[in-house]
Amino acid sequence: MEVMRILHMNKGNGETSYAKNSTVQSNIISLGRRVMDEALKKLMMSNSEILSFGIADLGCSSGPNSLLSISNIVDTIQNLCPDLNRPVPELRVSLNDLPSNDFNSIFASLPEFYDRLKKRDNNDECLGFDCGRGGPCFVSAVPGSFYGRLFPRRSLHFVHSSSSLHWLSQVPCGDVNKEDGVVITAGLDNRGKIYLSKTSPKNAHKAYALQFQTDFSVFLRSRSEELVPGGRMVLSFLGRNSPDPTTEECCYQWELLAQALMSMAREGIIKEENIDAFNAPYYAASPEELKMAIEKEGSFSIDRLEISPVDWEGGSISDESYDIIRSKPEALASGRRVAKTIRAVVEPMLEPTFGQNVMDELFERYAKIVGEYMYVSSPRYAIIIVSLIRIG
Repeated sequence: MEVMRILHMNKGNGETSYAKNSTVQSNIISLGRRVMDEALKKLMMSNSEILSFGIADLGCSSGPNSLLSISNIVDTIQNLCPDLNRPVPELRVSLNDLPSNDFNSIFASLPEFYDRLKKRDNNDECLGFDCGRGGPCFVSAVPGSFYGRLFPRRSLHFVHSSSSLHWLSQVPCGDVNKEDGVVITAGLDNRGKIYLSKTSPKNAHKAYALQFQTDFSVFLRSRSEELVPGGRMVLSFLGRNSPDPTTEECCYQWELLAQALMSMAREGIIKEENIDAFNAPYYAASPEELKMAIEKEGSFSIDRLEISPVDWEGGSISDESYDIIRSKPEALASGRRVAKTIRAVVEPMLEPTFGQNVMDELFERYAKIVGEYMYVSSPRYAIIIVSLIRIG
């Protein structure tokens, strides 16, 4: 699977587009707002001489969320500076995602973004980049994988990423052995599944954990080159509370999708061997795995690490005894909404293996399976929010 090519959200503004089905991701951005504001305040207080402020949003995607994080960051900086009795610096904003992302839709939404800044500053002459008392704001796009260098050395002060770092740079490989000097990579042998599950072999668990450690270490090493000493990162992504990588909160959405696929294979609509061959380039890490990777890489210290539960529709959960009682029609309606959200994200990676012509049938089945499950259970995601400081 060529992750660089197929890992993008559904484009456009249709009924199955990410633009129409990204409320969960928007709510995750809002969930991390307090931690982000705190990190920006500490950064601004510790460095009063920043005249040109470098900001990067990694995994910006497209649709209404693509400029939401940047808008929040700009608002926070502009609100902080008067309180700190300092001018607002010029802002250099970089939006990053893979080259297959729908950057054209982001560019089309920039005039509205600048108009909002203009109205905020009550400055009718704020055209393009110059935004009155807020100072100039320069927005650019940087296509490429964040599992590698993207920016010049020490050019950034603040890095943000939301709902992106659970995606891996590649599908994990199985055991790697050498025979007669030749490297031989075994498959995961994860039959009937598309991600880790209770029945997945141990080598699949090991391969996924190793791929996450490798990817996240490269991510940290790359950002350590690009951030100034004392620079900050706030990252939020799907993870898990438990050491067990097969708990409901981190993998059951994939388990139910595999059930929908297997039901189609039993009817001869798709081939079962295609299911066996497909594994999602995804990993929900635990806090312990995260801490281990950060400590091992050595360039960052953890300022804050939180885990917040949200339901499968993105709603915050404050009560540990959370349990929603739904009627059957309500549960099935929730299932349809969840299926549309998942489809907007994973359809582009499923199509090359299973074919575009089966997607409607697949997600109709998935919606029903999810709805039936939500009638008897109250599933949740675990959102990891971590605030890091560049050491030095």
